[in-house]
Amino acid sequence: MHKFNVVLYRPEIPGNTGTIGRSCLALNARLILIRPYGFDLSEKSVRRAGLDYWKYVQLTEYDSWEDFMASEKPTTSQLFFLSTKAQKNYYHAAFSPSSYLVFGQETKGLPKSLFEEFPSQFFKIPMYSDKVRSLNLANAATAVMYEAIRQIDYTSQTT
Repeated sequence: MHKFNVVLYRPEIPGNTGTIGRSCLALNARLILIRPYGFDLSEKSVRRAGLDYWKYVQLTEYDSWEDFMASEKPTTSQLFFLSTKAQKNYYHAAFSPSSYLVFGQETKGLPKSLFEEFPSQFFKIPMYSDKVRSLNLANAATAVMYEAIRQIDYTSQTT
């Protein structure tokens, strides 16, 4: 059983996807990719970032956000969207093994329609410099994934 789900909405940079897939494998998280991608999954750069681990990643792919929602059927409380436009910090989120950590495109983020539909489920990673607009997607995903695993493991040890 996986610990939680990481969703990449229309990822554009193969190295980020490969790196996130490797982190998912390390934490026993499932990686969900929503098309279209800005690359082909068979590209060398995905394999290079994921190294020889890529073949072990628990990978699920969907053609659209609508297909993802119809197939996975997550509740609103299971969805955690990460965005620089959010007001709440991600460490205020209550992650569980059924959580879906949703990250947007490297250049565009998540669509406004998702923010309008799920405003209470948007979280940000704090940044204290006005010189940085956003973090690298792989770095951001890893930070949030480790907070999720910290909460999940802590909860399972105390119950």
